[in-house]
Amino acid sequence: RLRSDACCFLSPPLTSLSGLLLRCTIDNRVTRVAWLNRSTILYAGNDKWCLDPRVVLLSNTQTQYSIEIQNVDVYDEGPYTCSVQTDNHPKTSRVHLIVQVSPKIVEISSDISINEGNNISLTCIATGRPEPTVTWRHISPKAVGFVSEDEYLEIQGITREQSGDYECSASNDVAAPVVRRVKVTVNYPPYISEAKGTGVPVGQKGTLQCEASAVPSAEFQWYKDDKRLMEGKKGVKVENRPFLSKLIFFNVSEHDYGNYTCVASNKLGHTNASITLFELNEPTSSTLLQEVTTTALTPWKGPGAVSEVSNGTSRRAGCAWLLSVLVLHLLLKF
Repeated sequence: RLRSDACCFLSPPLTSLSGLLLRCTIDNRVTRVAWLNRSTILYAGNDKWCLDPRVVLLSNTQTQYSIEIQNVDVYDEGPYTCSVQTDNHPKTSRVHLIVQVSPKIVEISSDISINEGNNISLTCIATGRPEPTVTWRHISPKAVGFVSEDEYLEIQGITREQSGDYECSASNDVAAPVVRRVKVTVNYPPYISEAKGTGVPVGQKGTLQCEASAVPSAEFQWYKDDKRLMEGKKGVKVENRPFLSKLIFFNVSEHDYGNYTCVASNKLGHTNASITLFELNEPTSSTLLQEVTTTALTPWKGPGAVSEVSNGTSRRAGCAWLLSVLVLHLLLKF
């Protein structure tokens, strides 16, 4: 609120990077002048009355009397008065300073690791003038909107889908909102999401795969007939990744076929799945000969076919050609 008269006028406070400027415009009728904060005299003429080093006299002329308050904080809020003395009587002009402060998060929960099904409480305390609004939201593709419009976020019976980053935002329109994040890790026992059997011919390379989701990541073990398969077994290799294990056979033999058990475990539990490595038969030479002979003895019934009686010579020539194809295939195979 500003009040002025003919001898003095108080300009609205000006703020800058250096501080707050309080300026009082006066005329030649003024004989004495002073700046006050509430009932405390800051400056009287050129004389400084306060002990605060942040208060500085900027101008004392016939037309202007100005002071500056450097590094303004909330304790500087309140009424400031420019008091002048003329030949007749004293006059004053007053302005009330409201200090606005950008939001600041002064306390927030640390990252947390918790077992699935337990309860959690997250805290985010912020200061500012005006008092900032605090909100929480889950940073997740499936999350929609805010999960809490309060300093505190309570989650009952947390699930693995609720793991991830939670963002606290504090805003009061004085400056851009400030944000901080808390990482929530939800631990749960393994479950095997994929375990498929596979067929491989003798002498070929075969791979059994076992995928498991878990937090912390699962450790994998492979068994056959209750006997654990150790890394380094001849012709067999185990490759483990955080969520995937592979049992690799470089040269499958008859002895390798059968049921295998994949066991996935972490500190919260374990699970297993049975996976079968079965024999996949390749076409034999006798099967191929049978297919070729059947093809050779089957008359063509399509358009333009020649009758069987008049085509004996053509059939013998066709059989000889097919037989040569078979012999070439066998030579290439062996």
